[in-house]
Amino acid sequence: MSDSFKVALAGLGTVGGGVAKLLTEQRDVLLKRCGRPIELIAAADKNQARFDELGLPSSVGRFDDAREMAEKTSADVIIELIGGANGIAYDICLTALKRGKGFITANKAMIAHHGNDLAALAEEKGVFFGYEAAVAGGIPIIKSLREGLIGNKISEIYGILNGTCNYILTVMRETGKPFDVVLAEAQKLGYAEADPSFDIDGIDTAHKTCILGALAFGMPISLDMMSIEGIRFISDADIAFAEELGFRIKLLGVGRRYENGVSLNVYPCMIPQTAEIAHVDGVFNAVITEGDFVGHSMFVGRGAGERPTASAVVADIADAVMHRGSPVLSVANKEVKQLPVVPLSEREGEYYVRFDVCDRSGVVADISRILGDENVSIASMLQRERAAGDFVPLIMTFHKSKESSVLSALKKIEHLECVVNKPCMIRIERL
Repeated sequence: MSDSFKVALAGLGTVGGGVAKLLTEQRDVLLKRCGRPIELIAAADKNQARFDELGLPSSVGRFDDAREMAEKTSADVIIELIGGANGIAYDICLTALKRGKGFITANKAMIAHHGNDLAALAEEKGVFFGYEAAVAGGIPIIKSLREGLIGNKISEIYGILNGTCNYILTVMRETGKPFDVVLAEAQKLGYAEADPSFDIDGIDTAHKTCILGALAFGMPISLDMMSIEGIRFISDADIAFAEELGFRIKLLGVGRRYENGVSLNVYPCMIPQTAEIAHVDGVFNAVITEGDFVGHSMFVGRGAGERPTASAVVADIADAVMHRGSPVLSVANKEVKQLPVVPLSEREGEYYVRFDVCDRSGVVADISRILGDENVSIASMLQRERAAGDFVPLIMTFHKSKESSVLSALKKIEHLECVVNKPCMIRIERL
């Protein structure tokens, strides 16, 4: 039998435990497909009880300090499943690469913040660097972009990249419950963290979107170029109005290539109920690409969890075993080029806006006058009976307009005496 391919694992939490289980349970399958046995020779976790809970054999070296493991292990590849953009995860990565070890991670925050430098170091050292599990869990989107779509120029990539947000928006639509109530329920079920900011404010989606954008467009990973919005401001009323208008609300990461540059942004948007991605519900993720030769491609699956994420990690291990590594950012480091950024203010598209207004005559006329002054044209309008407070919701959709003009109009409208709260604006994307 061929010599085994040796791996060391930092972090035996949910995903790390899943990787250990998969390597054991699928040992024979992996041997047949990879041509070499894959052997876990070391693992690190502060909770030493995890070794026994997972039934790891005595042959697996036990460490409570992942840095020490990274410095001492003889493994061919070191796997980091601890998380965090900096700190111990980053230290382990640098140690592995500088030692000439292959490196695999599910850490989207670290890739989003340090991916360019890490890609350069991995290339310099000539070692494998895998991060399939960093974006969309079990969906093989990194491999698809780097390999399956290698012959295509990608013009557009967008997707549902955060299961927590998708679950909340789905339950709000299905039950009519308000955001705060559904968020609390999601926390009890374990779908949302005690501090959910990372998810519901769009940061997690932004990390994944900037990685996908870099791969799709051959550019550096750059969080700085992005506009990021979350879902805190989405109300149950907006969900209901979207349904009435033939839309569904989803939090999307959206990347587009234009003649004059690229845009990468995260925001909730209304998409037609006829769109494929409108029916991706619950904790599922989806990514859609548009390639000049292949056309429209859609990838759907579980974006998190022990088994789907472990599956993605082990796919990277298999690539390392068989020397199937691709350039970290799809192209050699010298070919990665910064592209001009098209700001979100330049977007031209349709919009939904909810105004909370006083129930009196002349309100629509005042709002319409300001919109007209900014060259924003009303496409439709809905008005409902008085809400819980001393106001009524006035719903408008706008024809295709420039975002800077829409924002300028809303800023002026917000200061009208008849407008009670800040207007709620949601972009419409006809995907």
